[in-house]
Amino acid sequence: MKLLVVGCGGVGESIIKILKERDPDGTWLEKLIAADYDFPKAERITKEINDGRFLPEKVDATKKEGIIELIQRHQIDLVMDAALPFMTNTIFDAAYEGNANYINMGVWCVPKEEPDCYGIGKDCYTEFMADYNLSKSRQWEEKNLLAIIGLGIEPGTIDVFARFAADYLFDKLETIDVKDGGNLENPNGGKDDVFFGFNVWTMLDECMNPCVTWDGEKGFLCEEPLSDPEIFDFPEGIGPIKLYKIEHEEPVFMSRKLADRGLKRVTYKISLDDNLVHALKAVKALGLRSTKPVPVDGAQISPRDFVAKVAPQPDAIDGKMSGKICGGVLCEGIKNGHKRKVFLYQITDQQESLERFGTQAVVSQTGFGAAIGIELLGRGLWKGTGVQTPECFDPLPYMKLMREANFYFALSEYDSPYKTQNDQKLFNELF
Repeated sequence: MKLLVVGCGGVGESIIKILKERDPDGTWLEKLIAADYDFPKAERITKEINDGRFLPEKVDATKKEGIIELIQRHQIDLVMDAALPFMTNTIFDAAYEGNANYINMGVWCVPKEEPDCYGIGKDCYTEFMADYNLSKSRQWEEKNLLAIIGLGIEPGTIDVFARFAADYLFDKLETIDVKDGGNLENPNGGKDDVFFGFNVWTMLDECMNPCVTWDGEKGFLCEEPLSDPEIFDFPEGIGPIKLYKIEHEEPVFMSRKLADRGLKRVTYKISLDDNLVHALKAVKALGLRSTKPVPVDGAQISPRDFVAKVAPQPDAIDGKMSGKICGGVLCEGIKNGHKRKVFLYQITDQQESLERFGTQAVVSQTGFGAAIGIELLGRGLWKGTGVQTPECFDPLPYMKLMREANFYFALSEYDSPYKTQNDQKLFNELF
């Protein structure tokens, strides 16, 4: 496989380093092009890896023609989109026109201006999640090309877990509630510090858009961002964490593929530090999440770009944080006539992530989810055409590769006739 990684930020760097670890001798990864607008960043990463297969390139991911030129010059088989969300449609189209397969870790969506953006259906968006991509599936099929959208950790690994639960743990899967939380903290941080655990621009987008829930009877429900807070008790010492609803792809993807399994609800909630919640609300109230440029002393400046530039960057405090992060699916339904409730999850430790990849846990967790998908395609274990989401594929090859690659996952069984050891036996048989 000849791979083009567009975007060498934290997640892009993680993907590249994980792929080097997974295929050190070039068994299936023939070439990897690390491309970024900041060429020195791409060059630094490839120099650190010190492998002739890994080459740096400069690219402007907002310009389709430049991406196509890279695809054709390097005879790229697969484009890994690790750029900012607003560039996704451009990179997606470039892969198609350049005759390459494609993976991204999330999709671009555009909500309407408030106050007309809450209610039932897709009416609160001018471009709803994944509609742009999925509407082009037939065209990709006709060119015998495959695009997998939303293949990181969330969405991505979590969606694979949902498909596994539907196939193996339930006869009828009624609810899927995605829970993303952790106990990362900076022991030496100030009481007013604001911590962005992921790309600042992306977090401003996701956390301030209308949040979407899928209801089996009503369809998509759009609510105010940061709504419906709850405390969820995460396993393995993380403990009770406060979660909020934000805009995320899982309710869209999971309901599309798994509705026929008896599904009644899909939600997504994430943990956000109190200081960050206050900061996000202030950003929104001041109109600073807007992407529309405003004139400032003769220049045109996007408020969100400015905030993303001056806010504390995640990589600036990588070595100062400690703790774990956890992403999982809380699933409820029926098995052999009995009610059942399980939490299938992945945990990444901050210190282990820094030692293994030199990147913080949130970044390497997302990168790992994507890297496994890339390897599955590179080794021919996942195949297909058209525009797909992770739930569309057999979950077993993905989860077997997680075990092989030491990308930890586990299952918690809640009060039911089933015992965790039975599922551990199932894990051992399958993986």
